[in-house]
Amino acid sequence: MWLEKLHLTYFKSYEEGSFTFGERVNCLVGENGSGKTNLLDAIYFLALTKSAFQNQDALSIRHEADFFVLDGIFHQDEKRVQITCSLPRGQRKVMMSDKKAYDRFSDHIGRFPVVLIAPDDTDLVREGSELRRRFFDGVLSQLDPRYLEDFLQYNKILNQRNGLLKLFAERNYLDVDLLETYNDPLIALNLRLHAQRQAFMERFLPLFKKYYAFLSSEKESVAVIYESEVATDNFPAEFRTHRSRDLHAQRTVRGIHKDDYVFEIDGVVLKKFGSQGQQKSFVIALKLAQYELLAAEKETKPILLLDDIFDKLDDKRIHKLIELIDDGSLGQVFITDARPERSRRILESIKADVRFFPIGN
Repeated sequence: MWLEKLHLTYFKSYEEGSFTFGERVNCLVGENGSGKTNLLDAIYFLALTKSAFQNQDALSIRHEADFFVLDGIFHQDEKRVQITCSLPRGQRKVMMSDKKAYDRFSDHIGRFPVVLIAPDDTDLVREGSELRRRFFDGVLSQLDPRYLEDFLQYNKILNQRNGLLKLFAERNYLDVDLLETYNDPLIALNLRLHAQRQAFMERFLPLFKKYYAFLSSEKESVAVIYESEVATDNFPAEFRTHRSRDLHAQRTVRGIHKDDYVFEIDGVVLKKFGSQGQQKSFVIALKLAQYELLAAEKETKPILLLDDIFDKLDDKRIHKLIELIDDGSLGQVFITDARPERSRRILESIKADVRFFPIGN
């Protein structure tokens, strides 16, 4: 699977742009602020129906424009598939496959798997649990449509229950029977999503440890520990006993939305004791494990987006990534770099076809 063509209209910094990419390595070169990362984000958006960097879709519309359109041609199973995403300002986003609109965006997610490695990935280590949950939920959503459906349904019911708790607090009133109509499906989804996350971690951890060992010559042991309040023998009863806390907080205080993934190195917390180099190796290993899982599940190599890696990684880690490109482990790759001469020097020795794309303002 690979992306052959991409056309952008009023997307972020682009008024209009058309690109024809190569099947292996595509290097986007240009000064900082020229639009390289925005181009990667357009690919990410087209594959996953959302931006990698913005929480609100409307922020991806070019300033003073009324809409954006992304149009791409993917090669998949010896067929060419046209994927189009359009968003008029103030209206609903539309995703189309071969000019036929999707009824649900979830039907598109996972069809064209993408993995992004970006400079701010170490925020997964430094920031709070929400970012780590978002990362692993994103991986699972691409891997398994059933997980995505359950996850979307969980968030829908959770928001409804939280709204009801807030209403009860405002009116100083409680309807236990009404609250219970939300408790039953929410508890069931908690148990199902927790089981899916646990099963995923059993597959993910060996791959993650393999890639960390590949990236680092240090003899360190690394771990990702999945922590969840749902991992008890009697979660349904415990969930209900927290009703008074829920009412006081005006939100649901227990559930898989409070899960965390603890990153450790040699038995200690990576955030506190890991060096900058160890943190970078850790997050790259996370992304490469994600890549291998997606490749195995989808039976196709995902598109790999490498944003500004030559500036942010040391020579050893750059060499390891180039080694994966050169030995055929990776499929189509997009690389951004502000220094064209550096990119040409680093990529000149690899056997894969490399194409350079100067990106201007």
